[in-house]
Amino acid sequence: MSISTPIGTSYAERATDLVARVNQDRWGSVRPSLYETARVLSAAPWLPEESRRITYLLEQQAPDGSWGEGPLPYRLLPTLSGVEAALAVLRRGTPSVEVTGRLTAAVNRGLDVLRSLPSAGPWPDTAAAEILVPSLVAKINGKLDSLVTGGDMPGFGGPRLPVPGGFHAATPASVARRYESAGSLPVKFHHTFEGMDSHIPPSLVPDVEGLLGSSPAATAARATQSPATTAQAVDDLTAVAQRYGGLFPEAAPLCVVERLWVAAALARAHLPAAALPTVRGWAEEIYDPQGVRGAPGLMTDADDTAMAVLVASLVGLPYDPAPLDLFHNGSHYDCYIGEDTGSITANAHALQALVSHLRRCPRAEHTYGPRAAKLCEWLTDQQQPAGHWTDKWHASPYYATARTVTALARHGGHHAVRAVRKAAAWTTDTQRADGSWGVWGSTVEETAYAVKVLLSAATLTPQPQHTRALDLAETYLRAASDSGLQHPALWHDKTLYAPTAVIEAEVLAARELLRTRRPAACTTADVERTDA
Repeated sequence: MSISTPIGTSYAERATDLVARVNQDRWGSVRPSLYETARVLSAAPWLPEESRRITYLLEQQAPDGSWGEGPLPYRLLPTLSGVEAALAVLRRGTPSVEVTGRLTAAVNRGLDVLRSLPSAGPWPDTAAAEILVPSLVAKINGKLDSLVTGGDMPGFGGPRLPVPGGFHAATPASVARRYESAGSLPVKFHHTFEGMDSHIPPSLVPDVEGLLGSSPAATAARATQSPATTAQAVDDLTAVAQRYGGLFPEAAPLCVVERLWVAAALARAHLPAAALPTVRGWAEEIYDPQGVRGAPGLMTDADDTAMAVLVASLVGLPYDPAPLDLFHNGSHYDCYIGEDTGSITANAHALQALVSHLRRCPRAEHTYGPRAAKLCEWLTDQQQPAGHWTDKWHASPYYATARTVTALARHGGHHAVRAVRKAAAWTTDTQRADGSWGVWGSTVEETAYAVKVLLSAATLTPQPQHTRALDLAETYLRAASDSGLQHPALWHDKTLYAPTAVIEAEVLAARELLRTRRPAACTTADVERTDA
């Protein structure tokens, strides 16, 4: 998908077209994952199209020897995965002489990068990194030892790979022992099962329909550990590979997340009448009184549940926020049962959902009013001294800040207003000279989030500097959005990914909000309007 569309196409046409394309795609618009594809390449030699994955692995290595996207700390896990997969193919002894030479060179370059990494990070808070990183280090060292001592593959010099500072070699085994004694592996570990496959008895992982934890890597590891599941794994993985040209994303299908986030983004500007029936159908299908999961095989979670409640409210469905009660811990919402670190954006989405419901159903004030007030207080307490927020599901503070500011501005109150003003000041201070924003460089995605921060702030206290910043941003987005460039990966799973349709919806909405602002700011009604 691309934001680039014919000149003169209206917002309504673009938004309606986007909704239609999302509705037709049962997998979700994300790029293949180097990490995930390398894990399948390593674990599943029985899966067709191995040569395609080997070619992809070699093509994706960066000039410096690393794999992956983003700054070098984000490349740690993909590089470990790439090195280990190349070693696995070499140990099988199946490639041609030419490919063997290229894989050997790739391994050595990757090892050089890994050995030169800083000793103690800091490392990004990506999914289960504390398990996946030491697990891959152990697998790499095991393969290096067997290749070198066996004399089958000379040329891998240097010391064994150390576990990077901040990670612990014993973590995968200790986590596995904890749940072995309990007799089952919690669903939250299914998505990253490949990090514990060497330590978990097959009996602890139940047979599931579709991919284990929505993850190709976990599914391949499970099939290797338990051959009785291999035939089904071939069918399930082949279906995903057909969508991605023999490669794999980190989660499949991702259509629940995609549909909810696209719908909420477009509704911030307005849902075109032509798209409304489709979005209402999404909300009816996804909303679940028992909680919503982002993909089959994952746990139900507060983030997807909050977004389902919000979208249902925006399109006028008579659903209430009761499913969110499953995740409330007294002050805010846990993303899922057993969560280690809380999520700012999941709680911001929950606050938006509560406020939207209360505006439609004032009679629910007694039930949800105090909870919304407490959640507002919790979110303001999490604001960073500079004025922004950060979150574990996204690399950019502009995403977390936009989500939180939108929620606080809609809730209102003295503390919320103060926090929004501080966030708006940080946003204007960090704008780049070309009118864009970005944590690592200018991006249309982050610029769209920053625009929404300033527009939300303008509903409370319009400031002249907001207008100047928004004028610059509008010029930047008009030029950059039509360029058709690939979006940088900024979203967190096991590694970085980019949900293209979601980003497109965010940018479309930001451009429409900029186009319709009068003359300095939108009103609260403008910000919330929808055709529902």
